[in-house]
Amino acid sequence: MSWMDPVPETQDLSEAITLSKDQLKVLRKGFDTFDTEKNGKITCANINIILDMLGHATDAGTVKTIVSEIDHQGTGTLSFDDFCTLASRFMTEEEEDSEAIKTELREAFRLYDKEGNGYITTEVLREILSELDNNMSDEELDQMIDEIDADGSGTVDFDEFMEVMTG
Repeated sequence: MSWMDPVPETQDLSEAITLSKDQLKVLRKGFDTFDTEKNGKITCANINIILDMLGHATDAGTVKTIVSEIDHQGTGTLSFDDFCTLASRFMTEEEEDSEAIKTELREAFRLYDKEGNGYITTEVLREILSELDNNMSDEELDQMIDEIDADGSGTVDFDEFMEVMTG
């Protein structure tokens, strides 16, 4: 590229699709279910239904606006790639929220894991849970801790802690 060549347009990175393999599998399953003719296209009329099934309920007006941005030719159908572009707008917000929650929980876990062992004791977890819900009985706390500490080690690692806190 010489200095006389035109500068290429920069791509808007916010529009780039960043979906995990698991998310793509879920989207593929939903897409394939509605690709009744098996031609690699779904009708735009089904998009609201698919998003609703995937837990991303939204109003028809919002979906229509986004579809019109993606379906430039106005065919009324979307390919799988186009569908992923549309769905990523709904899924990334949720991921950002869950990442923020995970970061906050990791910080909280570090505060209670004073020695930096990578785990907290079930007694510490009991204190945390009773602070979060002071109406919980001792029996309920025991039952919850028994479920969490299935191996009876008396400790809870971050993944177990995360599962408890996010339900």
